[in-house]
Amino acid sequence: MKNLFIYLLSFVLLLNVVDAKELPPPPPESKPDLELSCDEADARINLYQSKVDALNKNLESVKQDRNSIEAQIVNIKQSYNDCEEEILKLCNATKSDLDYFRQQLGVLEGKVRQMKVLSNDELADRRSDVEALEAELNTLRGNKLAVIPEFYDRILNLAREIKGLYREKKISGYTVGTWAQDRDCLWNISGKMEIYGDPFQWPKIWQANTDQIRNPDIIHPGQVLKVPPAGPKTDDESKAERKYWRKKRAAQAAAAEAAATTPGL
Repeated sequence: MKNLFIYLLSFVLLLNVVDAKELPPPPPESKPDLELSCDEADARINLYQSKVDALNKNLESVKQDRNSIEAQIVNIKQSYNDCEEEILKLCNATKSDLDYFRQQLGVLEGKVRQMKVLSNDELADRRSDVEALEAELNTLRGNKLAVIPEFYDRILNLAREIKGLYREKKISGYTVGTWAQDRDCLWNISGKMEIYGDPFQWPKIWQANTDQIRNPDIIHPGQVLKVPPAGPKTDDESKAERKYWRKKRAAQAAAAEAAATTPGL
């Protein structure tokens, strides 16, 4: 019996010695698997296994964090929906009313973005459009839904942006010279490079100075004419031009008829 105890003790000690045996360090990653010794292969396997274990541990931690965050999101969404329902009750509105208001506000924001890319002169010519945007915004602001946090800051920002769209026309002046020296008429003035560089724009100068030009064919030296910013003719300017040419042709036709009926001519 004593010998058996000694034998078992020796066997346990031998196992401990084997377990305590240190494996060699993992071989370089550049060394192919087929060139590894058994100990090196075991060392590489152990290294990979430890990396896998660490990744699995991190993955499990990430999954737990994700589940926790998803639960928080569900709670937040529920709280948001509850809050929204309370606000709608206070505003005496429905979910459809809320969606429609959100759509209207988005459309208005799109219109303002389109206007913001225009030049100063274009904005000055479209002042009525800017005023329409401001009126549209004021209508939205009169809705109780405008106080909802989702919309409040957006509406304030829109108000600032629309105010920033207002521009005043920049009108310069031109002093009329003599026909003998400067050949000044509305056609020639409009064609000057420092004015429009386009004689066909003469109705713009005419319509800006109707207080001192009754007949666009007649201007006087020394007159200081207002010159509007360059740009396409407005509807009023085009209408005045068409009316001018109609009168011109009618006068020419009347003169030709009178000449034809006058004896001796």
